[in-house]
Amino acid sequence: MAVLERKFTCFEVNIKDHIAHIQMSRPNELNTMNKAFWQELPRLVKALDDEALARVIVISSTGKHFSAGMDLGVFMGGDAVPLTGDPGRMAENLRRVVMQLQASLSALEEIRIPVLVAIHGGCIGGALDLVCAADCRYATEDAFFTIKETELGMTADVGTLQRFPALAPPGLVRELAYTGRKFSAQEAKEMGLINAVYPDHESLIEGVLEVAKLIARNSPLAVAGCKEMINYSRDHSVEDSLKYMATWQAGMFRPNDMVKSFAAKQQKTQAKFDDIWPQKPLFEK
Repeated sequence: MAVLERKFTCFEVNIKDHIAHIQMSRPNELNTMNKAFWQELPRLVKALDDEALARVIVISSTGKHFSAGMDLGVFMGGDAVPLTGDPGRMAENLRRVVMQLQASLSALEEIRIPVLVAIHGGCIGGALDLVCAADCRYATEDAFFTIKETELGMTADVGTLQRFPALAPPGLVRELAYTGRKFSAQEAKEMGLINAVYPDHESLIEGVLEVAKLIARNSPLAVAGCKEMINYSRDHSVEDSLKYMATWQAGMFRPNDMVKSFAAKQQKTQAKFDDIWPQKPLFEK
């Protein structure tokens, strides 16, 4: 498990029963998304997927808030975002920086493993971008959300405005984006952003891990197919999605896992499925 041997400054990770539990681990800094965060998150989730170490990922946090969003230090100091020089070149550079930030969160969508997020306290600005890229979201009663960027004088640029309208009524998303107002966990549930609300952090983690266990019991190949199809269908027409589904099934479907499922039901036991294979680098010896 090479991923467990790596040093992460923003996260703690524990793997048990095919579930990788990733915790943000900078509570004193309100788990702000600093430079290391944007580098470590995609490396971590891609490693879990590439090495086939888990069938489900749960992301939670520590301290008072899930995350206070972007650490402004990302844009200050160093050469990443120069603030002087030729305007055209500055703009081209900034565009690529933003695209790199976007790619860090898009990794949650691109991996084969479902990602569940457990949210407590504030989920602010860039943190909302993160949870919108996850597969499922759960929250405590005291959780709140805000598209904070608007209030700060900028347009949210790392995924909320692109993903949120597919998760909640577009008119309501527009209101929340235009005003930047806070909205509660209960309102988030009513609009469809949140799957379930729990009374406190302890019950939240317990409940989300229970959902993860249910997912992990199923064929990981079938679950990966579900994620691929749902993501594809979101961005394509029904006709195109049905054709892709037929092609996927023709290429991926094999009866092995289904036979195991039927046998387990007859014997009233839990089927044991093989993991999906690790993804090896091209031409690795």
